[in-house]
Amino acid sequence: MQRAMRLLEAVADREYGAPAKQLAREVGLALPTAYHLLRTLTHEGYLRREKGLFFLGEAAERLSGSAAQQKRRSMMDDALAQWRDSIGAPVYYAVYRKGEIELLGVADSPANPAAEEWADFRETGHAHAIGQCLLSQLDEEARRDHLDRHPVQSITPYTVRDERTFLRRLDRLGWQEPVVEHQEYALGTVCAAFPLTAAGGTAAASVAISMPSHQCGRLLPAARRLQTEIGSRSGTLALSISI
Repeated sequence: MQRAMRLLEAVADREYGAPAKQLAREVGLALPTAYHLLRTLTHEGYLRREKGLFFLGEAAERLSGSAAQQKRRSMMDDALAQWRDSIGAPVYYAVYRKGEIELLGVADSPANPAAEEWADFRETGHAHAIGQCLLSQLDEEARRDHLDRHPVQSITPYTVRDERTFLRRLDRLGWQEPVVEHQEYALGTVCAAFPLTAAGGTAAASVAISMPSHQCGRLLPAARRLQTEIGSRSGTLALSISI
């Protein structure tokens, strides 16, 4: 196994491929042993051979992609935890892709628990700050498509009542201004979210915090502080859109 891995690493270092003799020499293997391992790796899809040169195959590329994805998720989780401790509130990260709201990460603690998802998060985007922030980043056609599938409905006594009012609210939101909601999704909870510019602009992304409603005076200052802190590491979250 170790010898096969050394061969894979040697091939990975050669963008334009390498012949068996060169690979055997680099990893310190006898040529017959190298040939045997290279044939096995090629048969299993970890390598491919073209005109006598070996390149990484689809199986190896899938492994590489999975490792990179895990690294991005770990970076994202670490960043959320750091901001949670700095702000003293639960921190959420969500994206809008393929027509749905996806909550990718939550960092909370026993002292500052996350809001309970008592109503389906994807279906109630009009009620929570994360959903409002994500929908505000979409064009008119995408917004209406979402609301056709997930209609505006009352979740609490404070939830916006109808689609027309909700769309007017979205139109009034300023770019990069925190979106604030007070008990619209969950009674006793207030939330603020702001947009995160995604790499390439291929998906809408949002970071948010929540607090008990009796701490609502802290909400906006804390959100603005988080927005400032997050600027230097926005790439960490933008990359995680591919998770």
